[in-house]
Amino acid sequence: MVNHMATDRLGTTFAALADPTRRAILARLAGGDASVTELAQPFDMSMPAISKHLKVLERAGLIARSREAQWRPCRLEPAPLKEVSKWVDRHRQLWEERCDRLDDLLRELQSKSKRETHHGRTHRRK
Repeated sequence: MVNHMATDRLGTTFAALADPTRRAILARLAGGDASVTELAQPFDMSMPAISKHLKVLERAGLIARSREAQWRPCRLEPAPLKEVSKWVDRHRQLWEERCDRLDDLLRELQSKSKRETHHGRTHRRK
């Protein structure tokens, strides 16, 4: 049974991660808390545009903002990234198993084809 709540949360996380600016913001926050001004510095965009990106990240649970006097630092929240990692690992394992089965089948077919050719039983296609 699929947990739709978790799937929706995962979809929100993937949507937030789809944008390169938001991924760059998360990469910066991986090094420690930063203010909105600090996060905006490397980008050629307005503060309202940066704020929109931060709101998307915040809605996805990827960042949290706090207030310390005049400073409103943003910090990385790792839980949604851990969920993405678990999801990717589960699917990677499934696809690796499928690819391994396909490799086995291809080897079997190649071996069979070589045996048939070696014994002079090549088949002509019409």
